[in-house]
Amino acid sequence: MTSRFLTRLAGISLCLLGIPALLLSCSGPQDSKPVMKPPEEQTALINFVASEYSSETRPLLESLVQDFMLKNPSIVINLQVANWDILDGIYTTMISKNQPPDLLNTNVYTHFAKDGLLNDMDEIISPELKRKFYPDLMKLDQWDGKQYAIPYVSSTRNMYYNRDLFEAAGISEAPATWSELKKDALKIKNTGKAHGFGVDLSDNEIQAYLSYFFLGAGGGWFRDGKWTINSPENVEGLAFLKDLYDEGLTDPEPTVTTRDEKQRIVGDGKLGMMISGNYFGTVMPREFPNLKWGTGPIPVKDGRKPLLFGVHDNLVSFKTDHTNKEALSAFLDYLYSSPVYEEIIAQEGFLPVMEEAGAKLSAADPMVKQRLAELRKSSFYPIQQPEWQSIMDTARKMGDAVLHDHVSPKEALDELQRYAEKVQKEVHGTE
Repeated sequence: MTSRFLTRLAGISLCLLGIPALLLSCSGPQDSKPVMKPPEEQTALINFVASEYSSETRPLLESLVQDFMLKNPSIVINLQVANWDILDGIYTTMISKNQPPDLLNTNVYTHFAKDGLLNDMDEIISPELKRKFYPDLMKLDQWDGKQYAIPYVSSTRNMYYNRDLFEAAGISEAPATWSELKKDALKIKNTGKAHGFGVDLSDNEIQAYLSYFFLGAGGGWFRDGKWTINSPENVEGLAFLKDLYDEGLTDPEPTVTTRDEKQRIVGDGKLGMMISGNYFGTVMPREFPNLKWGTGPIPVKDGRKPLLFGVHDNLVSFKTDHTNKEALSAFLDYLYSSPVYEEIIAQEGFLPVMEEAGAKLSAADPMVKQRLAELRKSSFYPIQQPEWQSIMDTARKMGDAVLHDHVSPKEALDELQRYAEKVQKEVHGTE
């Protein structure tokens, strides 16, 4: 060893001995700055407001959030799970206080994007995650050239029925047309055991039943850049629903009991059939293990082609004063990872929104494969129109007006059409 090296080694040894008088002078020739302590890692906060789909939702999400935070101690997730009936009020209040959620599970997004409230999800999600989604669902979540939302879960809608009630009424299969629906509902009513057809015109899902019977008559909400709410086809569809109610062929409280409540009435054997999502086959056997149930298409006007209708919920990220895109990206990577995401789908009974998960679950269950194929061909709500939320909110007031307040289907839809055109002009700034 050279004498220079020995001299330096001795200096290092003195430093290691921790002699106080020498602490400030123990640096080598190339060390000109004092040694700094590494900065403490900042904690990222994610306020996550999620919708409650079933009794399994809360414990499922609480468990996966806890697991994620254990693996990512620098990220804190404040989870709030809310029933759909109060979800809108919760996040609307948060937004009004300028404290929007960092992550929201919802089914609308463009009005938020139009107001400049949302982050572009392309700036958050990893390229690897983006490639996993079904392209058609991702396209539904794009507005004005940006990815303001990402798909979360999806479902197809079909008729579900109580097999025991059908057998008692002498019905062999689900009705496929309006005339069959009316005939079968009457048969069930005449057994004296149950009501025929469950209709949800409550605040919860009136937009769904309007969609089924608008489209089933050959109409729809929106076409070629214009709202078509009061089209003759839509008027015919709503008039048919009212006729079913007036003739006592529906459940007695279409504007009061919600879809989930009606499902339980089907399970109790007091309602013959209703339109619901494919989650019926997961949730109902859990609550009613002895229920024998069957499924069929959404009935359409006689002579019309079969109707396929799909729904997908999504996730949006609001701009906040603490937005941490890296933390959000990490959480979304975890949320959609296998087997975490597959567990959500299995417990809630939804269809996956990612191709790999879809292929995996389809291989295990032929019904999932069939429903996913139907979803690719389905009609959806016009969620890409910024005025949709406002129109949907207004439509929720129509149920009682049409069924109880002597407002004709045409008058009700004319009024909703005028409102839609007014809001569309306001949103787009046109005269």
